[in-house]
Amino acid sequence: MQLTLISHTLCPYVQRAAIVLAEKNVEFDRRWVDLAAKPSWFLAISPLAKTPVLLADGEPVFESAVICEFLDETFAPGLHPREPLARARHRGWMEFGSAVLNGIAAFYGAPDENALSARREDLRARLVQLEAAVDEQGPYFAGREFSMVDAVFGPVFRYFDVFAQLGEDDLLAALPKVRAWRDASNERVSVRDAAPANYAELLRDFLLRRGSALSRRIGARDQAACTRVAAAS
Repeated sequence: MQLTLISHTLCPYVQRAAIVLAEKNVEFDRRWVDLAAKPSWFLAISPLAKTPVLLADGEPVFESAVICEFLDETFAPGLHPREPLARARHRGWMEFGSAVLNGIAAFYGAPDENALSARREDLRARLVQLEAAVDEQGPYFAGREFSMVDAVFGPVFRYFDVFAQLGEDDLLAALPKVRAWRDASNERVSVRDAAPANYAELLRDFLLRRGSALSRRIGARDQAACTRVAAAS
């Protein structure tokens, strides 16, 4: 089967699909699209005008959850538990991962400091819930086997890593199981390669352009760093 993953550089849902493809060792091409200037060929295959879209022998499959399920039904190894109740539980935590991504978008889009603080606490509460669900033994969500839930959370952890690099609180600091899971995820080749090598720089530039409270915090830190460099020289 000829597979092409239509991708945007910052889309976490694209990363999710790319991780699943890599875990299954399936060859695929990537075609990048600028969502700020959507070309006609993309609109013709993406009914919701969103990424990702997977072209499977030219047939478009859209929505990341549907793409991942299609891949799991088509290619080995399976990334879902075999037992139906465990599989349902995993799917529930996949949806939870999407809710965390929505919370991240609300965080970086918060218009003022009060809203930013409130959205940070919303994320912290979500992550406390996640801590309680992670397997005690690790290193992944459900133990030693990498699953679809891990594919969902790899892009989530990438956001938190960049936020910490930019001087924000490390929301995983007080969550040892999630932190260990994040560390194991970051070491996995499929997760590392799912995003462009300059992802952190691209995300930082995106955040600066948002005109949000977080944008202003990043800009202020940049200015303070420039001032320190100037004073030292």
